[in-house]
Amino acid sequence: MESQQVRGFSLIELMIVIVIIGILAAIAIPNYQQYILRSNRAAAQAEMMDIANRQKQFLLANRAYVGKADLEASGYALPADLGSRYSYAITVGSGTLPTFVITFTAIGSQAADGDLTLNSAGVKTPADKW
Repeated sequence: MESQQVRGFSLIELMIVIVIIGILAAIAIPNYQQYILRSNRAAAQAEMMDIANRQKQFLLANRAYVGKADLEASGYALPADLGSRYSYAITVGSGTLPTFVITFTAIGSQAADGDLTLNSAGVKTPADKW
């Protein structure tokens, strides 16, 4: 009688590989999701700084800050990829000193990360997100 040579994987070997892949996925997927949230937040922060710079230019030219409607009328548009993750508002103060507050409200999958604000004095909240 000839002996047959068995090739392939046993069920135990296959199960061990599946368990290892499951453990790696359980670690990697939440880390990846946090990375995506942080990168979207960084894009929003950069856009907020751009809006703040535009506000300062308007102040120099017109002695007043502008609201969202006037900013958009001047040609500004929130980038589409950011617009699907954040909505924004600009509140202009009406005191003797001009002020503004830019608020980015997280929407959709970004909502778990929370909202961001930046004011004319450069105060950024929440501090742990900046």
